[in-house]
Amino acid sequence: MNESVSARPVRDRLWSALGGSGDLARAAAIGVVQVGATFFAAHNQPERKHLGLLAVALLVAGPAALVVRRRWPLQVLAFVLAVTLAYYVLGYPYGPVFLALIVALFTAVTRGHRRAAWLLAGAGVAAWFVLQTLVGWGQPPEALHFGLVAGWLLVVLTVSEIARAGRQRAVEAEEARRQEGRRRADEERLRIARELHDVVAHNISLINVQAGVALHLIDERPEQARTALAAIKQASNEALGELRSVLDVLRQVDEASPRAPTAGLAGIDDLVARTAAAGLEVRTRVEGEPRPLPAGVDLAAFRIVQEALTNVARHAGPASATVRIAYGDDDLTVQVDDDGRGTGGGTSGGGNGIPGMRERAAALGGRLRAGPRPGGGFQVLASLPIAADGHRRGAPDGTDPEVAR
Repeated sequence: MNESVSARPVRDRLWSALGGSGDLARAAAIGVVQVGATFFAAHNQPERKHLGLLAVALLVAGPAALVVRRRWPLQVLAFVLAVTLAYYVLGYPYGPVFLALIVALFTAVTRGHRRAAWLLAGAGVAAWFVLQTLVGWGQPPEALHFGLVAGWLLVVLTVSEIARAGRQRAVEAEEARRQEGRRRADEERLRIARELHDVVAHNISLINVQAGVALHLIDERPEQARTALAAIKQASNEALGELRSVLDVLRQVDEASPRAPTAGLAGIDDLVARTAAAGLEVRTRVEGEPRPLPAGVDLAAFRIVQEALTNVARHAGPASATVRIAYGDDDLTVQVDDDGRGTGGGTSGGGNGIPGMRERAAALGGRLRAGPRPGGGFQVLASLPIAADGHRRGAPDGTDPEVAR
């Protein structure tokens, strides 16, 4: 039993080297046709030498070598060319002796050994002419016969080149599809990571602020601490709900294709209310005529406001914020200003806040600017195209060239 198990990998490697049952069957079929048809053709060629044991061995050797042609294409081609030359030079009857040579040439070219295959073919024709003239049995080949052989090899090599080019195009197309699949997968992973960050970070930040307030007031002002704890409960419920929404998208629950999360500018009032419950005064201003927006623009605008308010709550200290939503003819402007002392967060400490907002804007062909305000505080300003024929504008990565950092 142990010997059988240990011998199995050796047999598997040997079977793999031999090309498996498919190559064995093809080589056997070529050998049968080559030997059988040549014996049949020999009856009408009394001037040629009789098919003896050596002739049969040469007829079988070429097809037998084809079994390993995929593993050693050039070596097989050289061997098959040599035995075919030997057969003809020794004066044996004409027949389909070249079948194995055709397959060997085709394999060598399509496997990428083009130059070597052409050189071997040319050398083979020249060697056949020289050997047949000097030491061959019977008359030297006539010019017409020589031209026919050379033309036949040229046709085989040309067909092989066409097949190789088609195979190369198929390989390149498959590689392009794989690259596109990897690119789409990377973009999807980035989108999921950004969505999870935006969903969780805002509410967790509010919970953190309110927890600090509750700890500070729980002994001296328990009623105010109760209000902070209630805000924590509401924020945690909101976080869980939005997290479930994102996970439902990933799982494609009850749908054949993913659905976009429902967050949008319609939820700005609730977002502002939750932020105000954390002690941050927020004012909103809408300019232009509100109208339905593309789902991607609506979600991106909401997430940018959400992340900007999260950064204010985390980094600005005692502050107030103003959210401005402006509906233009071709774009939507989202602006969040605060009068705090923070830096906006997510720019130098390894956070994902501002980079994530920039990625959202860039994905829609828009731009985002984030930086300190001249009079103090911090500003986030995003412009998102909403026109039907909107194209990317600004820097190649969608950021403002003057403020990209």
